[in-house]
Amino acid sequence: MNDRRPPRRGRSARRPLDPARRAAFDVLRAVSERDAYANLALPALLAERGITGRDAAFATELTYGTCRSRGLLDAVIAAAANRPVERIDPVLLELLRLGAYQLLRTRVEPHAAVSTTVEQAGIEFDSARAGFVNGVLRTITAKDEAGWVAELAPAATTDPIGHLAFAQSHPRWIAQAFSDALGARAGELEALLVSDNQRPGVHLAARPGVLTAAELAAAVDGEIGSYSPYAVHLPGGDPGALAPIRDGQALVQDEGSQLVARALTLAPIDGPDQGRWLDLCAGPGGKTALLAALAAQRGAAVTAVEPAPRRAELVEQNTRGLDVEVLRVDGRDPGLQPGFDRVLVDAPCTGLGALRRRPEARWRRQPNDIPELTKLQRELLASAIALTRPGGVVLYATCSPHLAETAGIVADALRRQPVVGLDTRELFAPVQDLDAGGAAAGAVQLWPHRHGTDAMFAAALRRTE
Repeated sequence: MNDRRPPRRGRSARRPLDPARRAAFDVLRAVSERDAYANLALPALLAERGITGRDAAFATELTYGTCRSRGLLDAVIAAAANRPVERIDPVLLELLRLGAYQLLRTRVEPHAAVSTTVEQAGIEFDSARAGFVNGVLRTITAKDEAGWVAELAPAATTDPIGHLAFAQSHPRWIAQAFSDALGARAGELEALLVSDNQRPGVHLAARPGVLTAAELAAAVDGEIGSYSPYAVHLPGGDPGALAPIRDGQALVQDEGSQLVARALTLAPIDGPDQGRWLDLCAGPGGKTALLAALAAQRGAAVTAVEPAPRRAELVEQNTRGLDVEVLRVDGRDPGLQPGFDRVLVDAPCTGLGALRRRPEARWRRQPNDIPELTKLQRELLASAIALTRPGGVVLYATCSPHLAETAGIVADALRRQPVVGLDTRELFAPVQDLDAGGAAAGAVQLWPHRHGTDAMFAAALRRTE
């Protein structure tokens, strides 16, 4: 890394960060400075530097935990520094976040957390800045996490959602959106926010017709999933190193996503299935691959639409060997001949249902993202319905529980389009407890705290004319 300051006498005597902390610090900087994704940047960096075992686990905890906790950490840092975080050098702020996370949310000895961070501040900057970091972190050590929450969080009596959002390090607007979607069961909000802060296990999908879930579980020493007949769970690790993944016999795919793809294939349609299936928002191709494998068992073929070149390439890679035609066109006007029997619209969305897997996403998304996305979602669903034959089925899905992206889109389609809603819950058996308070009647809402999956929403619609 290029030094930010001219060399100063004595700086060379400072001890740099150990490999695990250095990896976390570099990824945190990449996330802030280049909009990198931590779950992509960190594994690549660990492999590049040969960091494995306990060091890799420690780097992962520091990176993902600091990303998830940024709101809480910034509030504590601002209070301890007696200045807004916007007035702190961005690189220095990343160091402070890294140190504060160790102090508040790990079992790292306070002395080690402070000294390693202060030393690196001296290397990056100078003794004065190192002294500033030392002072801030030592102020933070005066209270534990609960003490800082008690001092800085909105009062639970007057703003219970704001209090929970602060304590569980979520933007308040996201916590409010989750509460709205939970409806009458908004008392589960704390459990939901807690689940968002837990690192999820790895879910695999055995490719139908090639490998059973039992065979995959035996091959990778995993456990058969709870709901999907293709799911296998692993506690962690690098799934890309597994032979069934390398050989195309299985995919890395959240069990909720597997259930969504499977639901489309189970939906009842009027008249015979002529075998024309469409995935209108296919990238990166996980659901497309599962659809195509199931289609192959029923003599059907899948057309996949993905306008983004890189994502279209991923669809082709994930569906290699399957009967899939990948088209690089806009799903709102793909130029396809109507008459599809089954259409999946896994629409672009805020991704609020997968915050466990994308630790920095909660701080990147903003409420003003919603209108543009809902406009796109309405247009994609309208296009899908136009491409579906009378009696055929469209499955609309998002990896977000936000009501504007779920119940709002479905209600608009039911009002404006020639469709009727189906009881989607039947298509997700044996999963129970699928209702969400504000969701469209008969639609499905999965939750990480209830089902151990991403918070996928799905609604099946049958075209009537």
